[in-house]
Amino acid sequence: MKPKIKPLDSEIKLSEDEFIVSKTDTKGRITYANRIFMRIAGYREDQLLGIQHNIIRHPDMPRGAFKVMWDELQQGHEFFAYVKNLAADGRYYWVFANVTPDYDASGKLIGYYSVRRRPTQKAIETVIPVYKQMVQIEKSSNTADACGNSIAYLLDTLNQLGVGYEELVLSLDQEG
Repeated sequence: MKPKIKPLDSEIKLSEDEFIVSKTDTKGRITYANRIFMRIAGYREDQLLGIQHNIIRHPDMPRGAFKVMWDELQQGHEFFAYVKNLAADGRYYWVFANVTPDYDASGKLIGYYSVRRRPTQKAIETVIPVYKQMVQIEKSSNTADACGNSIAYLLDTLNQLGVGYEELVLSLDQEG
């Protein structure tokens, strides 16, 4: 069960050389968490293993963003995203995430592998207003339409910018 945590307006910043690594099974339950993940998120290993990865989902993150991720992963594609996570103590931390399907030797999907690192400030400043609008759309929509409506907003925004999702995300990874 996901703990009830009150978000605080206090950020944990990853250093340039820190990489958060985790693995999940095909249902999103954590099967591995590196020590940096445990330290930053504020959970012990026994509090993470077997638990849904969304234990660190911050309420400022739109559900539509995760729907886009799962749709891409289920098609066998890797996925890149900027994500605001919630630590056990209520603080938050931003990451630039790369999530990749993980296959066994016979080619069977066995889970997902994620490596997260510190994002650029430019990326955070760019995604915050988009995520805020997506969350607002989700809150004002009925439950059945919430994700679809926020994804439609995201796609419309990308269309107006004349870029695809991955193109935008990867371009924001460059400082400057």
